[in-house]
Amino acid sequence: MGLGFSIFLIALGAILAFAVTYELAGIDIQVIGWILLVVGVLGLVLSMVFWSSWGGPAYWSRRRTYVDEGPPV
Repeated sequence: MGLGFSIFLIALGAILAFAVTYELAGIDIQVIGWILLVVGVLGLVLSMVFWSSWGGPAYWSRRRTYVDEGPPV
């Protein structure tokens, strides 16, 4: 799960948990909202942990290139 999808789940969960007052028979929409909110936060935290271990977006530009000048004479 990426950062964008995690933020989407957080937003959707917050909307369902706090803004929707519609009731369905046998389904509690607020609980579904809280579940989506928690899953989104966990996904965001895990994405940030793995993002920092990967090195971030500038990882490839920080690499150094060394040119071997050939075998010694």
